[in-house]
Amino acid sequence: MNSNHLLLEEPIRMASILEPSKPSFFPAMTKIVGTLGPKSRTVEIISGCLNAGMSVARFDFSWGDIEFHQETLENLKAAIKSTKKLCAVMLDTGGPELQVVNKTEHPVSLEADTKVILTPDQDKQATSNLLPINFHGLSKAVKKGDTIFIGQYLFTGNETTSVWLEVDELNGEDVVCLIKNSATLAGSLYTLHVSQIHIDMPTLTEKDKEVISTWGARNNIDFLSLSYTRDAEDIRQARSFLSKLGELNQTQIFAKIESIEGLNHFDEILQEADGIILSRGNLGIDLPPEKVFLFQKAAVYKCNMVGKPAVVTRVVDSMTDNLRPTRAEATDVANAVLDGTDAIILGAETLRGLYPVETVSTVGKICAEAEKVFNQDFFFKKTVKYVGEPMTHLESIASSAVRAAIKVKASVIICFTSSGRAARLIAKYRPSMPVISVVIPRLKTNQLRWTFTGAFEARQSLIVRGLFPMLADPRHPAESKSATNESVLKVALDHGKASGVIKPRDRVVVCQKLGDASVVKIIELED
Repeated sequence: MNSNHLLLEEPIRMASILEPSKPSFFPAMTKIVGTLGPKSRTVEIISGCLNAGMSVARFDFSWGDIEFHQETLENLKAAIKSTKKLCAVMLDTGGPELQVVNKTEHPVSLEADTKVILTPDQDKQATSNLLPINFHGLSKAVKKGDTIFIGQYLFTGNETTSVWLEVDELNGEDVVCLIKNSATLAGSLYTLHVSQIHIDMPTLTEKDKEVISTWGARNNIDFLSLSYTRDAEDIRQARSFLSKLGELNQTQIFAKIESIEGLNHFDEILQEADGIILSRGNLGIDLPPEKVFLFQKAAVYKCNMVGKPAVVTRVVDSMTDNLRPTRAEATDVANAVLDGTDAIILGAETLRGLYPVETVSTVGKICAEAEKVFNQDFFFKKTVKYVGEPMTHLESIASSAVRAAIKVKASVIICFTSSGRAARLIAKYRPSMPVISVVIPRLKTNQLRWTFTGAFEARQSLIVRGLFPMLADPRHPAESKSATNESVLKVALDHGKASGVIKPRDRVVVCQKLGDASVVKIIELED
């Protein structure tokens, strides 16, 4: 990465910083993934999140049962219907997550410089000197001097609710640890993370498979977030499993990178996965703090260059309990956008936070401001250089559409697509204007019945920066006579006008396929 260029438009007038932001139909080009849970599962709250800019709803199966999540999903469907806002569904697997089991749910106080035993005997009660865990192989995986982290860090990351341990001795299946800081563990669920150690458990657990084959298959999930992805084989196995579950063969798999193993195999994982989630909660434990930003920038860059969505987590933790983020958090969100991030995941902030709607709104506003100063020209040149020559036919059309839109100062790019690939390629070049992806359904059969494709493809673009989908009338095929495509184009233009994105005398760039030819054309609208 070239450090001589700022990914920032220059110059910025200082006075312009004080000018109020103009409201827009699309709150931000960067997408927001909201985790739905106890504080964000009513129709009213979900509707508020959708109106504030949430475009993907994440269901975290590391806690909660199928019935709980199904009820939340039904509320999401009702909210989508009432707000008329599209929203995709992401299932987040539990994966090989190590947990401390506290059946009584009584707070457990741990004192610094004392010892605590981690035992796989889950029948025992959690106390100040003994913590039952859900894994029998810990004593074989660790050695004296290793670091273990326990706490609700996915919730707060606060040192008073999480504890650092140092392995002192191994006693059969028990691990005796020295407590490094005083803390109180409250609630029933604490995650246990062993820094830079391989845990001999499958990435896709039996519980995960059961959830995917029941809840996931029943609800045709759009995205599978594969927790603790360690190598490309994890993705291949997950894809093989999904391929046997009917419609889920269309589900996109996002690799969640949250360990040194995932980092070491990043390039091969990126090749296999449909997108990457940088899980900075666990990574922040596995990596030294001063290295986290470096991995984020390198990983986002690699995702950008191959046109796969990069998603960042853990951005505004403090908004779990507060109405405003810290200055550092606000800057962190903006920097993620300037790095080229496609989407931001809100975890505990919406799952258990006190202000889920306000959090989505605040993050959206920060993203929108950062996008205004994103150095699109530099990014475009960098991407073209990376792709090299000769370009593929589709890549050439996509980059030409973006270049034309920038040159004529188009208000929007409209792209006709069946698979969504053409629209994603256009978005890869990060145009400064929205891309309306008109998904043309295709007819398919499984010998028993005919169905239309298109809904999956439309929803899956809801995690790509700058892409805003609409599903066309299935009677209009993707490759058709000019007149038919013109009628679909009119519907897309009307949609843009109704949403306030397209105004009289605006220029619009259209990318479509006519017969065997791909066409980029510029339309100037009348008054």
